[in-house]
Formats: sequence, C-alpha cells, structure tokens
Amino acid sequence: MSAFIKALAGNKEREEELGGQMSFLEHLDELRRRLVRSFIFIIIAAAGSFYFSGQIYAFLAAPVQRALAEAQRQQVPIAGVTGTEAIGTLTSLKENDVGRYVFDQETKLGSSLVPAGASVMARALKDGQGKLHLFTDEALYSGNAVIPKGVRLPAELHVAIEAFSGVNDKLIVTTAMEPFSLYLKVSLYAAICISLPFLLFQIWGFVAPGLYPHERAYVTPFILLSTISFVLGAAFAYYIIFPPAAKYLLGLGSDFRLLLKADEYFDFIIIVMLGMGVVFQMPAVTYVLARIGLVTAGFLVRSWKVAMIVIFIAAAVLSPTADVPNMMLFAAPMIVLYMVSIFVAWIFNKPRTTT
Repeated sequence: MSAFIKALAGNKEREEELGGQMSFLEHLDELRRRLVRSFIFIIIAAAGSFYFSGQIYAFLAAPVQRALAEAQRQQVPIAGVTGTEAIGTLTSLKENDVGRYVFDQETKLGSSLVPAGASVMARALKDGQGKLHLFTDEALYSGNAVIPKGVRLPAELHVAIEAFSGVNDKLIVTTAMEPFSLYLKVSLYAAICISLPFLLFQIWGFVAPGLYPHERAYVTPFILLSTISFVLGAAFAYYIIFPPAAKYLLGLGSDFRLLLKADEYFDFIIIVMLGMGVVFQMPAVTYVLARIGLVTAGFLVRSWKVAMIVIFIAAAVLSPTADVPNMMLFAAPMIVLYMVSIFVAWIFNKPRTTT
C-alpha cells in the first residue's frame, strides 16, 4: 500500500513539473503507459471475475428469463376458483401433506435419470435438521431404474419459488464453445465495471498536465461521483428500463416458441447498461467542468433546446423498441440528469483562475 501511495505521489509531482509543457511525443508516451496499465488491470480483474461468471450470468439473465416465462405462460381460468392465491404454492405445504409431484425438467436422482413430465406421489416430511422437504411416497419406475420410496425430491419448500422455472425460459447456445466464450465475455464486462475507478484515475492523470495545480485537486470527487453515477445508471437500466422493454418485445412473439440466443441477449443488455452508466455521468462531468470554469448554469439553460434534441436522439439509439413509452423510459432520466447538471453547475461554477 505504501508503495502504491509513493507511486501516486511520484506521478503527481511529475505532472506538476510537466503541467502543460509536455511535447507531442511525451503525450503519446504518457498515453501509452496509461493504456498499458489499464489493460493489465482489466486482465487481472477479468481473471478474478471469471470465478464468479456463473453468478454474474444468472444475475444478468434473470430479467429476460422472467419476461420469457411470462410471455409463454398460459392463462387458464379455473371454475370455482377466484385468484391464484386459492390454488396455493409449495411454500404453503404442511407436514404430511400428500400430492403428485411432476418433474418440470430432466432430473438426476442419484444414478437414475428421470425424464421431464414424469410424476410420483410425494409427501411433505421434515429431515434430520427439522426442515420441510418433499419425499417420494411410492416407488418411481424410470426406464431401467427404480427410485424407491423416501427419496428426497428437488423442491425447496422453505424458500420462495421464483416466478420463472422450467426449460423454456432458458437462453440457448448453438455451439459447444459458446458457453465458455460467453462466460469470458461476462467476465470482461464485469472487469471493466470493477476497474472503472482505476480507469477514471488514468484518464484524469492523462489530462491533468493541461490543468492548473489547484484544478488537479478535483480528481477525488470526480472519480467518486463518476463511479457512483455509473453504478446508479447501470442499476436503473437493469431494474427499471429493461424489464418492461423485454416484456414488450417478448409479448410480440407470444404466438411463437421463443428461443433466445444467450450471446445476442448479453450483447444487448450489456450495451443498455453501459449506455445508461455513461449517460448518468452527466452531473459528474458537469461538476468538474463547472469547477474549472468551462461550463456555467446559464450556458446549460440557454442550450436546453439543443440538449433535448441530443437526448431524444440518444434515447432512440439506446431504446430496443421504436414505441414512444419505451423511448421515454430512456429519455426521462436523461432530462432529469440534465436538470440536475444545471443545478450542479449553478452551485459549483466559478471563473477559471491560475490559482
């Protein structure tokens, strides 16, 4: 840690000595060094992220799996039953309740393989730890194998059941190597997000020699605000923008069997999340520009017409659909961020000085 701090101090002293006096070749050399550092940092972060690529994949795939399951779910009314609550769920079972369990996908029990659609009488019983589980209440004959009575079934009764399950809500791959390449891609994108503070520091270090000494002190709030803004933008895309967009798009294909390629889906959702992460940088960038006197609140107010045109063009590019509601999901936060940027510029703006 001390070596890292000394290195940062050395870089700072070097920048103060060079401030604005670097030649073109020196600028290129500085750019090369910072690009190499960024590349090495991203590779290290990607190697660490690959270990968690499965969890990252599951997290990113969840919105489209829910939308896909919803799009393919049939709504069938049941005579004499009002509402789905009257039917009940696995979480409502009590000890010794008996019913027929249907395997929704091909399942391996021990050394035996049970095909999807097979069923067996099951009973809710507590295990040695006092937790409630489903166990077979009769022998199940599957192919050449016999599954005896008392085998635990793959149904978790003590946790909430997800709104999506089964084989039809899974994303598909078309080659044997595609899962590996997909996990590599997921790891790389995760590494870029993890490396964001370091990358921002490298960007700032490259432009810092062209700033006055007191202006270089804004590096810490800039990196902090940019990192927080990026996370908020990606989260906004994941939780707010993408679910209704995916539901709308998949709803159009309700007359077809929907098979989504995992690689194409991840390219799409990553672009949306990264795009909104960049869009949410608006207040952070405005803060720095206002502090060094390059942007004022008056300038932003006078430029609002041009800004609205740029915002709606960006919303049209980022939006996965051409309908107005989904485009407004992208445009609305940009408009709010522009207003916040005006407020930020009004608070922090000051004339640019050499001290």
